[in-house]
Amino acid sequence: MAGFVQRVGQSLVRAHRPPQVSWKRCCSSDALMELETKPGEVGMVSGIPEQQLKRRVIIYSPARTASQQGSGKVGKWKINFLSTHKWENPLMGWTSTGDPYANVGEAGLEFDSEEAAKAFAEKYGWEYQVKKRHTPLLKVLTLYFPDVETYIFRLSMVD
Repeated sequence: MAGFVQRVGQSLVRAHRPPQVSWKRCCSSDALMELETKPGEVGMVSGIPEQQLKRRVIIYSPARTASQQGSGKVGKWKINFLSTHKWENPLMGWTSTGDPYANVGEAGLEFDSEEAAKAFAEKYGWEYQVKKRHTPLLKVLTLYFPDVETYIFRLSMVD
């Protein structure tokens, strides 16, 4: 009797099981669709509060830091949010803010080009201002002693 109940139960489960999709089909490029979105529409759908959708952002290319010697991180573009009201926490003296985007720009919103940063800001409906790009002053340095006579003279002074 138990075997009969198990067989009937399994057949009912198989009959009402949704069709299985293979893993390859799920992740293949033919399963992807592109949707046409209007500027600012992504922000409305994402659940971001209305007051945060009307933010102003600054798009800029940061200058090299003082300790940066190479040109590896030069040329990236970032989005930074204009800060809103901040106050000092009376208990600890920390700076507090009610802004959910206060630290986002420094950490995560980095783009390879100015156009990509503009497209991202338009996609979320943010007003943006573009700052002029900092061009790095990378100079090719000559060797310490360009002529051999100066090099020999300095070596003779060391002895």
